[in-house]
Parts: sequence; C-alpha cells; structure tokens
Amino acid sequence: MRLSIERKPIRVNPDPRRVIARFFFNGNDRAKEVLQRVMAITEEEAFGIVSPLLQEYSKRHRNITRVLNRHCSKLKPLFEELGIDFDSLTVYRKLLIGSYFTHEYSIESAAFFNPSIVADPDQTEMEDGQRRVIISFRAVGEGHISSITFRRALIDKYNNISVLPAGNYIDEAEIVRNAVYNKKLFFDKAVITQINIDVLHELEGKLDHHFEYSNLRRIILDSQRLQESDMKKLEYDKVLWLADSYYEIVFSLDTDISDRVIFPISEYERKGIEDARFVQFVNEDGTSVYYATYTAYDGALIMPKLLQTNDFYNFKIMPLYGAGAQNKNLALFPRKVNGKYVMISRIDGCNNYIMYSDKINIWEKPVLLQQPKFTWEFVQIGNCGSPIETKEGWLMITHGVGPMRRYVLGASLLQLDDPTIEIGRLKEPLLVPNSDEREGYVPNVLYSCGAIVHNNKLIVPYGVSDSSTAFAEVDLDELLNKLKADGVD
Repeated sequence: MRLSIERKPIRVNPDPRRVIARFFFNGNDRAKEVLQRVMAITEEEAFGIVSPLLQEYSKRHRNITRVLNRHCSKLKPLFEELGIDFDSLTVYRKLLIGSYFTHEYSIESAAFFNPSIVADPDQTEMEDGQRRVIISFRAVGEGHISSITFRRALIDKYNNISVLPAGNYIDEAEIVRNAVYNKKLFFDKAVITQINIDVLHELEGKLDHHFEYSNLRRIILDSQRLQESDMKKLEYDKVLWLADSYYEIVFSLDTDISDRVIFPISEYERKGIEDARFVQFVNEDGTSVYYATYTAYDGALIMPKLLQTNDFYNFKIMPLYGAGAQNKNLALFPRKVNGKYVMISRIDGCNNYIMYSDKINIWEKPVLLQQPKFTWEFVQIGNCGSPIETKEGWLMITHGVGPMRRYVLGASLLQLDDPTIEIGRLKEPLLVPNSDEREGYVPNVLYSCGAIVHNNKLIVPYGVSDSSTAFAEVDLDELLNKLKADGVD
C-alpha cells in the first residue's frame, strides 16, 4: 500500500514575459560591418533611433542604459581595429551601438521545473508555525539553455503555501574573477575535460603552485601568439574557459530575489546550469551557509560545480573535483558526519553512491549505496536533493525511472551516525504522475531537487513533466514508520 500524500492546490508556472537583455554577437566580421553602418549615420539620426528605444525598453529592464553601455564597451577592440576613437563617441551613439549588440532572452519560455527549497535567511516578523522559504528553479529558454531562478514563499501554520509574485525586472549579476588556483587540482580537472595534453604540460610548467587568473590569461595569450594553427589556439582557449569556471557573482541590493537569475557564464556551462540542489549547511560552530551542487553543461561535457552563499546576493562558484564528482546528481548532507563532509552522487548514471571528504570541493572514493531494486526504478535510482536529518535517520527523497521512462519519487532512510547503512526504502513510490501531471515539455516525469520539513510534515516541491512546479505534503511520522516497516529486504 502506498502512503497517503496530499497535493497542494498551487502551481508555479513559467512566465515568458520575464526577459533579460543579453549581449548579442555574430562574429568579428559582421560586428565590424554593423559598427561601420552605425558610424555612417548622423548624430540626429542616432538620437532619433535610440530615444524611443530607451523609452520602450526602460519599462522592461531596470537600467537599460547601463546594459547598452556595457555591451558597447565590449566592442572596444573592434573600434581600435577600425581606427575609431571610442572615447570620442557621443552618449547616444554609444547607446545605439550597444542596442545593436543586445537581444532579449526569455529565461522561462520553454520550461520551469526541478525545484529545491530552503529556509530563507530572513525569518523576521514570522509568527509561530510560519516559515519564509526560498525556492530555486531550473528555468529553460530558447536553445534549451538552463539557468537558476528564485521565488520567495511563505508556509503558514497549516502548511498552506503562498508563492510571492515575481518582480517586474530581471538582473544578471556582476561577475568577479579573483580566484587563486591550486595548480595540481586545476590541471587534474583539465585532463578530464580532454584538453590537449601537450598544451597542458606547457602551461603547467610556466605556472607557480598557486596562481591567479590574470597570470594564467597572460601566459595563454603569449602562447597563442606563437601558434599558427587555429585548432591549437582553441586548445589554449579551453584552458581559459576552465579558469572561467571559478568566479563570484554579486547582485545589486535593490533587487528582489525573484529578479536574480544565475545564467551560464563560463564556456563550460554555456548550454546550461542544471538542477541546483540547495541546502542550508550548519557548521560545527552553529553558524550556517547555503550550498548548492549543480551540473554545468557545455553541450558535450558535464562538470559538477558548487555554489556558496550566505545571503543570496553574493555567490561563489567553483568546480568539484575527484572520482566521485564525475556525473550528475550530487547532493550534500546538511552538516558534517563524524567530522567529515558527506555527499550523495550517481557517478555511473544508474546507482546512488556515498562519499566522505575533508574538503568540500574534493570528492574521492565513492562507495556504492543503492542500486535499483523495485520495478519502478529498474532503469536508474538517484537522489532528489540533500538528505534531511530526522530523529530516525537521514531521510533521502529519491527518484526512480521505470517503464516508458516514467520518473517517480521514492524515499529511503539512512543511519544517522553512519549513512552508508540503509535502514529502509519504500517498496512503492511516494509520488507518481497523475493524469494532470503527465503532459508537458518532457512527459511522465516528476522530479525534485530538495524538500523541507515544516510542522512535522514533509513538503516536496516537484517539477511536473518539466513544465511547471507543484507541491506535495506527507506526514513525517507516517513516512518514517513506513520506511522502517518496509526495511531493506
């Protein structure tokens, strides 16, 4: 018998009106042609074109003039090649040039799914039994490019969920590149990404044990100038793309959390930032920090990455290393166990593994934890977010893939002091697609990237056929009792 589970009467749907203004570039030759055409018109014509543009798009973007100026500035090397003095351009001509190299991108136009949920750092003015939460989503737009977006929600004492309306503007963050790289770790990761080994050996020999981004970039540019082969130059670019995978992003303090989007930045994530699993991690001194594991995808290679924040304004991002960080589905435990970080992974695409580490970004020696057991998970089993600590053990929501590639949710219970030991696993799914949830961008798929316990109820946000997000609730004690009763036989 399956557990009774309550679906909440709320659905979060994508909104194609939510757009960001992105840099639009079709290559140096075409860009130069556009620049020459814009430079050929008079100042009066330039003002006449850009003035109504500013009036129209200022209603759609928080600071469109800042965006257009930034995009125009990206073209400075081309201005130099054309013999044009950038600094002598008038304000309106710069804005007009920037507009020709800007396009709107609807971040949620294709899909909106795979949520995770954590307590908001700000719990002020909450009454007993209430909680303010932050929900992250995987948003997909044109070209199937994924990004991370957020909504704030309130859960009341009756576990009713109210998702607050999204803001009118969306902001990308300012990017800060100030990482110091460990040479061994950096080049170990470079080998995995299949960059030319001769190029790696050359650069490795020119760098100190710890190096900064600016040093690496200078050495790469010097090496590229000596190369005639475009293919060899590309291999040097790939090393720089890997370095670009380490960065910090900073959002303006005047943005609502629904205005903030984490869009692919580095070349190694240009096709998407997928399935972020956020968790509130409690340090040994009682302080907490938020982490999220996610998958960066460049169209061919997968790179697991880690995101860290205290306030959801400032984020640090870095790749994850090691034999246990080689595929999708990494989920961090919300605290150390026996003095070590703990992570669930699915390195072979089929089974759940568990691993321990002294360092949060290095994961070696994965140990097999779970294999598909029941018919509804014969294709694969994986986690649906970070395990949740309960009095009976670590509660881990799982997903299973069965006939007709149907994704369903399950649950497992791991021993508190030794989570390598599985205490119980539901014999029947916790949640399966009903008739209203089967149709969508990817049919017959329910998927979650994190749940939360509130008022002794487990609340699970879940993606509905990759098209929208719904919520379900189950009594925690009933679930734990069922898991212990089902056991692992």
